[in-house]
Amino acid sequence: MTGRCVLRTGPFLLVLLVPLVDGFRGSRIASPDRSSSRRFCFLRPVSTSDLPRDALPEPLVCGRFTLRFERPLVMGILNVTPDSFSDGGRYIVRDAAVRQAEKMLAEGVDIIDIGGESTRPGAPPVPLDQELERVVPVVEALVGAGVPLSIDTYKPEVMRAALAAGADLINDIWGFRRPGALEAVRDSRCGLCVMHMLGEPQTMQRAEMDYVDVVADVRAFLQARVEALMQAGIARARISVDPGFGFGKATREHNYALLARLRDTAPGPAAGQAPFPILAGMSRKSMLGAVTGRAAPAERVAASVAAAVCAVERGAAIVRVHDVAETVDALKVWAAVREAQERAR
Repeated sequence: MTGRCVLRTGPFLLVLLVPLVDGFRGSRIASPDRSSSRRFCFLRPVSTSDLPRDALPEPLVCGRFTLRFERPLVMGILNVTPDSFSDGGRYIVRDAAVRQAEKMLAEGVDIIDIGGESTRPGAPPVPLDQELERVVPVVEALVGAGVPLSIDTYKPEVMRAALAAGADLINDIWGFRRPGALEAVRDSRCGLCVMHMLGEPQTMQRAEMDYVDVVADVRAFLQARVEALMQAGIARARISVDPGFGFGKATREHNYALLARLRDTAPGPAAGQAPFPILAGMSRKSMLGAVTGRAAPAERVAASVAAAVCAVERGAAIVRVHDVAETVDALKVWAAVREAQERAR
């Protein structure tokens, strides 16, 4: 375990990374110069926010692919459902889903996320056979697309069937807590996205949201889930994390606190390790409508692009979006600014 030693001497600040014994939780240690009450040292465990702002996340083993994060990646949403909050019913037919995937590929998408069950607030669960009928044929049709295929599901049976059909990543809103989920993915090479959710889709926005500190609470949950996955034999290099915007969070209070401190939502890496990749999914969500006054999800494109750029600036490795072309263009501008900033140093 590593701690951070902060030495204050007059106007100067010196930060040192020092090894700590197991179980250390932080304390105040007086400086050798006892004549000065202004000189002291604090030791505390390193968090993700202690890392350099441009520290690259761990490469993600993702089925047939290994994702590297020299630039942020764009995950395109492909809902093959009749009732998703933004585009429900548009791609329920296999051929329509394939055409939408081809459009996203032409726009520069890096990952395609296929979902056969709506997880909007209040959404009812979908029968297993129905979700399989929606998802598996689309995976089979797109397996040669040249990008990783992600499956948005929490059902172990769907995970197994999708992986058998060629999927590369499982994106689970339950964080692999459902019985059989860990066993369904453990022996594959698929990537995993572990998301935080308070409650379940049918009740998550109606239940009491009892957070002490939403950022710390989300990080603690993700830390526990990452540890559970690794204890089950899943390699760290297969794991990414998602704070779960809109999943059991107050529209403004919690979601924007998570966005503002996005790096701090990820589990802290051990000494010498890169941070976990963070996936941020805010596209067209009500948290954006609450700020802009745009009631219809389709009217929130500009806000969604702005949120994606804010997320990337705060450490997101992957942004999950409906509007691929607009997001890709915005991130190219963001990258050009970063490059100019680096040249100016």
